[in-house]
Amino acid sequence: MILNVFKNTVLFFLLAFISCGSKTKEQHSNNNELTNLVQDDKNIIVGANQTETYLPLLNGKRVGIVANQTSVIFKNNTIYTHLVDSLVSLNIDVKKVFSPEHGFRGNADAGEHVADGVDIKTGLPIFSLHGKSKKPSKEQLEGLDIMIFDIQDVGVRFYTYISTLHYIMESCAENNIPLIVLDRPNPNGQYVDGPTLEKEHQSFLGMHPIPLVHGMTIGEYAQMINGERWLPNGIQSKITIIPCKNYTHDMPYSLSIRPSPNLPNDQSIKLYPSLGLFEGTNVNAGRGTEFQFQRYGAPFLNPETMTFTYTPQSNFGSKYPKHKDELCYGEDLSNVTVTNGMTLKWIIRAYQNSTDKSLFFLTNGFTKHAGTATLQKKIESGMTEADIKATWQEDLDSFKLVRSNYLIYK
Repeated sequence: MILNVFKNTVLFFLLAFISCGSKTKEQHSNNNELTNLVQDDKNIIVGANQTETYLPLLNGKRVGIVANQTSVIFKNNTIYTHLVDSLVSLNIDVKKVFSPEHGFRGNADAGEHVADGVDIKTGLPIFSLHGKSKKPSKEQLEGLDIMIFDIQDVGVRFYTYISTLHYIMESCAENNIPLIVLDRPNPNGQYVDGPTLEKEHQSFLGMHPIPLVHGMTIGEYAQMINGERWLPNGIQSKITIIPCKNYTHDMPYSLSIRPSPNLPNDQSIKLYPSLGLFEGTNVNAGRGTEFQFQRYGAPFLNPETMTFTYTPQSNFGSKYPKHKDELCYGEDLSNVTVTNGMTLKWIIRAYQNSTDKSLFFLTNGFTKHAGTATLQKKIESGMTEADIKATWQEDLDSFKLVRSNYLIYK
């Protein structure tokens, strides 16, 4: 259900009041470098900012929140308050916080085990959804009347926030807890591309038969999960979506806050659908540098053709990057022009320029990222990018028809 937005003057002034305590650009730049100082589209209003719409749904309710460092209410693109802090300041009865991969404050490595804890600022208990369990237990949901999901996604199947969304919807449906989804734009929402996940390769890196780049927001994807009956036994979650205002899928969107430690800027986010496939190989994709997902390299790539070099080292986004402290040969993509679409040209080029091709693929990992075992075989066989992408087209066309049933933004 999508609610119409009505102006509520009292709530507006309450929000303006708590914004006086918001962090500034300078303060955020010192917070583990998680802030990406890129100008947002000021005309787009994210779901979290529409407090006049969803606060009435929270009054008198015991609230749980699925959140990370991107779960903020903006005053402008560099001044904002965290959703949890804002709701607590407005005397909403927030009881528990649930955190996805990278943790509540967003500073854990990719795939790193994240433990439960307590939020220092609010004293609220934090339950990790990337530790012992990826799904909230019945016991963890006890005492909650309603749940909020507010996380910035980047529109790529193996970016695990949409898998967390699935498990939240599943748990809420099983425990009869309504779910509010505060929607945010998809910075890769202008296109659909890549191989479609095959059922036998389901994992936390891909749970449903969607292309690698799905072209949907979190809210739209939640509608698809419900509509396609992807939850166990066809159950459905009672969801209320607070949509973005003034947003369409053909709009570019810059993120003011890193959605995860290794996506530092627009360039990395645009390149992520293509370079993210390197995560399933033995090639470093810029982790351990300040140019994550803007370069790639490995010691076994041919130095005569791959003349760009760098040495990955431990940093705040990656304690143990691939080929740590080893000289890597590869390619710098930090200044390339990125169009709407994913490309295989860099992973094909890297494979073809490997001095020992047996070192290239981490078979299980690559298959999980690709969602299919055939892509590796096609690359190894020497197929061109155009020929490989042609094999995806029928599945992409079918998905776009299904996707059209759940789009909120045209």
